[in-house]
Amino acid sequence: MLQEGAHGKWTVSSSDESTEENSDSEKPSTSSVLDAARGRTNGPQYPCSEARKAAHKRKASPLKLGDKKFSTDTPPAEKQRTSQEGLGWCLSSSDEEPEDQEKHAHKETLKEEKDDAPKEHPLNLCKDDELSENQKAEEYCEASSEAQDTWDLLSGGNPFRFFLTKVRGIEQSYNSGAMHIKDILSPLFGTLISSAQFNYCIDVGWLVRQYPQEFRKKPLLIVHGEKRESKAELLAQARPYENISFCQAKLDIAFGTHHTKMMLLLYEEGLRVVIHTSNLIAEDWHQKTQGIWLSPLYPRLPQGRSASAGESETNFKSDLISYLMAYNSPTLKEWIDLIQEHDLSETRVYLLGSTPGRYQGSDKEKWGHLRLRKLLKEHASSIPARESWPVVGQFSSIGSMGADGSKWLCSEFQESLMAAGSSVTTLLKCDVPVHLIYPTVNNVRQSLEGYPAGGSLPYSIQTAQKQLWLHSYF
Repeated sequence: MLQEGAHGKWTVSSSDESTEENSDSEKPSTSSVLDAARGRTNGPQYPCSEARKAAHKRKASPLKLGDKKFSTDTPPAEKQRTSQEGLGWCLSSSDEEPEDQEKHAHKETLKEEKDDAPKEHPLNLCKDDELSENQKAEEYCEASSEAQDTWDLLSGGNPFRFFLTKVRGIEQSYNSGAMHIKDILSPLFGTLISSAQFNYCIDVGWLVRQYPQEFRKKPLLIVHGEKRESKAELLAQARPYENISFCQAKLDIAFGTHHTKMMLLLYEEGLRVVIHTSNLIAEDWHQKTQGIWLSPLYPRLPQGRSASAGESETNFKSDLISYLMAYNSPTLKEWIDLIQEHDLSETRVYLLGSTPGRYQGSDKEKWGHLRLRKLLKEHASSIPARESWPVVGQFSSIGSMGADGSKWLCSEFQESLMAAGSSVTTLLKCDVPVHLIYPTVNNVRQSLEGYPAGGSLPYSIQTAQKQLWLHSYF
C-alpha cells in the first residue's frame, strides 16, 4: 500500500501482506522463467532501485555522441539534456571540436563496451558446463589472475582481518592485499558444505557463478528483504537452481530496509563469517572499492560443551546469535544452531547490528548508533583535546533527516559518534564540528565507471530540497 507523508511516498511493509507473501520458507517460483524475463531484457536481472536500473541501462548502452539525434545545429545546453532526462545524469560539455568529439566518443564507447562494463546476461537456463560466451568472458574477467597467494594474505599481519575489494582498471599494485568474491569462496578457505548469503541487491545467476564449480550445487540460503514483484523476480531467477532456498526478512515498519551484507560459510573444517559492503551484483565487485571483514576459521566445539562455550572477549558469538534471532525466522534456526556448535573465541571485533523496530529501556542499546555509543563509552579511550577532533561522515546515500541539524544529525547521532570515554558528557556537542563527505558530480564523472556510478548514490531531489541546511556540512 502506497502512502504519502511529509518526507515523500513510502510503502507499508509486511503488515498488510498476504499469508503467502509472509511465508518464511520460500522456494523458487514455479512460474515460467521466460515469462519473468519478458520486459526485463534491457534492465538489470536483479530487483533494485530505479537509479541502479537507469545506470545499468546506460552502462549497457553508452551514449554515442555521433548519434544522428545530436545534430550540429543543436545548442550545447540541449545536447547535454537530450535523451537522458529521467536517467539521473547528463553528459558534461567538452572543449573538443565536434569532429574530434565524435571520433573520441566512438573510441571510448568501443573501449567501454569491450573492457569495462559488467556484461548483462539473460537468466541462466543452461547447465553449469554450458555457459554462454558472455558468461565465459565474465568468468575469465573476474577470475583471480594475480600471483598473490590468497592464503598468505589471510595469515599475514592483519589483526582485525579487514580487507578491500579488488578493482579492475587500475594498476595491479593498488590491488595488493585486496580480495574478490571468488577469493572469499575459494576452496583454499575450506571445503564448503553449505552457505547463507544476506544481501540487499542480488543477481542469482551471477552469484552462483562466483562459487567454484565444485561448490555450485551445495545448499545456498539467500536472505533478502524483497516483496511482491521484486520478490517474484528474485524467485524466478533461482528456478534453475534446486539447491537455492530463500528467507524473507520481515520489515514491520514503513522505512525498514534489509541492507545487511553477510555470508555464513559452513565447511568440513569449520565455520566462517564474512561481513562486507557489496551487493551481490557484478557492478559492486567490478570498479568500486568495498570493505570486507573476514573471520578466522572457527573450529567445531567438542561434543558435550555448553552452549555458552566458544565466546570471544567481545561477545561476538552471542551478539551474532541475537541478531539472527531478531529475524524471527525458523529458516535461520539451523544456522543459529551451527554457530552455537562452533568456537568463535578468536574473534577480535565487536558486532554492531541494526534491525527495524521501536525499542525501550536497555533494548535501545542493542542496535544501531545507540549500540555504537555504548561500545565507545565502554571500550574507547578518551581523546585528549577532543574538542578539536571533528566528526567526519562519509556515505553513499542520504535520507530524510528533518527540518534542521538539531532534529537528529547534530543531536543524538553526533552524541553517539563522540562518545569515546566515559566522561564524554562534559563536552558540549556544539563545540565539535561535523564534516560530511558525499561525491560531487565531478567525482562521479571522473570515476572509473563514469556517470553510471551515480546509480549507487541515491539522494532524491525532493528530499534534498527539504533539507538545504545539510549543504553547510559538506
